[in-house]
Amino acid sequence: MKFDGALLTTDLAAVPTLARELQATGYDGAFSFEGPHEPFLPLLLAAEHAPQLDIATGLAIALARNPMVVANLAYDLHAYSKGRFLLGLGSQIRPHIERRYASTWERPLARMREFVLALRAIFACWNDGQKLDFRGEFYTHTLMPPLFDPGPNPYGRPPIMLGAVGAKATAIAAEVADGILVHPFHTPASLKTITLPAIGRGLEQGARAARDFFVACQTLIVTGTDDGEMEAARSATRSQIAFYASTPAYRVVLDAEGWGALQSDLEAMTKRGQWAEMAGTVTDAMLERFAVVGTPEEVGEKLHARYGGFAERIAFASPYPISADAARRIFAAYGAIARKGGA
Repeated sequence: MKFDGALLTTDLAAVPTLARELQATGYDGAFSFEGPHEPFLPLLLAAEHAPQLDIATGLAIALARNPMVVANLAYDLHAYSKGRFLLGLGSQIRPHIERRYASTWERPLARMREFVLALRAIFACWNDGQKLDFRGEFYTHTLMPPLFDPGPNPYGRPPIMLGAVGAKATAIAAEVADGILVHPFHTPASLKTITLPAIGRGLEQGARAARDFFVACQTLIVTGTDDGEMEAARSATRSQIAFYASTPAYRVVLDAEGWGALQSDLEAMTKRGQWAEMAGTVTDAMLERFAVVGTPEEVGEKLHARYGGFAERIAFASPYPISADAARRIFAAYGAIARKGGA
């Protein structure tokens, strides 16, 4: 198992120090995300200042960009990091694509599938010398003069992972991508009834073997080294869960636990501007299902129980910084169980 930590900073100048801290703590990778700032730039600094860490966009919004722009960024980061870059992509939701990015929201699942296929065609042109002749429904790439061809990457093409929540998006990821980045808004029930079966269907559709595909789970962790840290972690995570649960596209996860009606209630609260009150709707039982809660040692044991059988990476996606001490204790607890015969 590999553990990834978030680059939780909005200041590019702080990235080198934070990346070095993640590396010193024992994380295997660092990921950025599409928030108030651009997700690719921090990874260049992380690659330079923490050369033992994998780096990943976790994730970048594909439908706000086009395959050629993303291919250039990913190819260069993969080369600069000496093969340590993972390209994580997602579709976002309609209001953001249309009203924030002024881009097109049309058949997003089909568009995401074609986006990956277009990336593969571009990488095959650059890395393998194949003629660029991709003609899809949404994207067409047929021009690559030698002046604009970067040539073979000494580390090959970067792996592509797609973020997904529902069954259809998950199946597409398994069909065409190298891996899936499971959204932090998931539960044991949604993994069992939605995610894992859809991965199986996608691999079958793409005539692929399970060994050619990896699962990375972004995970909400609630932990701390004292009562104050635990309470702060609970509060921040309740707010994050409530925010996710208000999204109509994520109702399928709530439905898996029998809590689907909460989505409509929370969506209505967002429209009334009741952001502060939303966290109060997340009960202790919900917190335990959506997050991994406990002391660092308990979290390590629970992570192994929840993900040890199928995930290759766990990304700590909590909305607060987990202390280095707590993280090391989580890694140690997980490792102790794995050494006894687990995965």
